[in-house]
Amino acid sequence: MDFAWNSQQIAFKRKVIRFAQQSLTSDLIKQDKEEIFNRDGWQKCCEFGIHGWPIPCRYGGQELDILTIACALQGLGYGCKDNGLIFGMNAHIWAGEMPLLTFGSEEQKEKYLPLLCREGWIASHAASEPQAGSDIYSLKTTAQKDGDKYILNGHKHYVTNGTVADLFIIFANVDPSLGKEGLTAFIIEKDTPGLVVQKTTSTMGVRTAQVAELKLENCEVSASHRLGKEGAGLAIFNHSMEWERGFILASAVGTMERLLEQSIRYARTHKQFGQAIGKFQLVANKLVDMKLRLESAKAHLYKVAWMKEHQKMALMEASIANLYISEAWVKSALEAIEVHGAYGYLTNTELERELRDAIGSKFYSGTSEIQRVVIGKFLGL
Repeated sequence: MDFAWNSQQIAFKRKVIRFAQQSLTSDLIKQDKEEIFNRDGWQKCCEFGIHGWPIPCRYGGQELDILTIACALQGLGYGCKDNGLIFGMNAHIWAGEMPLLTFGSEEQKEKYLPLLCREGWIASHAASEPQAGSDIYSLKTTAQKDGDKYILNGHKHYVTNGTVADLFIIFANVDPSLGKEGLTAFIIEKDTPGLVVQKTTSTMGVRTAQVAELKLENCEVSASHRLGKEGAGLAIFNHSMEWERGFILASAVGTMERLLEQSIRYARTHKQFGQAIGKFQLVANKLVDMKLRLESAKAHLYKVAWMKEHQKMALMEASIANLYISEAWVKSALEAIEVHGAYGYLTNTELERELRDAIGSKFYSGTSEIQRVVIGKFLGL
């Protein structure tokens, strides 16, 4: 495994950083407080090509290799402070576009992928329910077949991009008596009768991401909207989770790098007792620990990227990366605040928002506890 980026990858990462710093600079304090979705930023990212990075050119994408995408996503997280926007885009790519690319019919791919890559359409992945989160086997949403159509009924929550999505990938059971063998995925557009999307609550962090609930009330879709075969839902879900767990926090690695650099600058310039606070070992040790976490996070991310680039299964490694990076991000965001002292506690410093955003990463794509369960199963436990 070569840990060195080539000159093209380095140049592209720098290009992404410049784009993010110049184009994604809206009033984030206001947007976070009022839970405003940055649609203009989303469209700019679409025009820049981010939404199509892993998608083949023939479907409107850029067909970048996975290692380059991991590198570029770090640049995005470094240059853009809107973690909610980035979270929504990652969910759009890894849990929206990728299952369409892998399991969609040629007709579905030709219809939807160009819209998602180039036209600003937003995808959402709806699996979690009030009584079934990571326990995909316990989904209560049903899809009753009626001739050449399905009638869906159920309730989904924690739906990322929910209130702004143009299409949803929704998981339902065509025959509850079959258990997991009945799980099936469907592509449902936002204006489909019987699909009701509601924002009923607020989140602690990533508040610019539009997390919502949706209800399916005799929602009728044709069989052409089924994604994959009947009963393929579990395979599609696991495929989505492998990609999402592996890369949804790639941008957080860039965020951790930015937080470290910001904290180092402050520790070098802010003085107490006649010297820069970075000269005090207790402060320096926090910065050292932030650096150690950053380098370890990179190693976990790059391993998953290398495995996927070489067409290897990375279910365990994706969970390891997700678990480590999420917990490292929380610790580093907290230590960034501590290095800045009372100044770091102020809202206009924007570090408190970084901590709130980081805490959310311990829950999406499966909680830290679920990641440990997944890893334990691979260990034979």
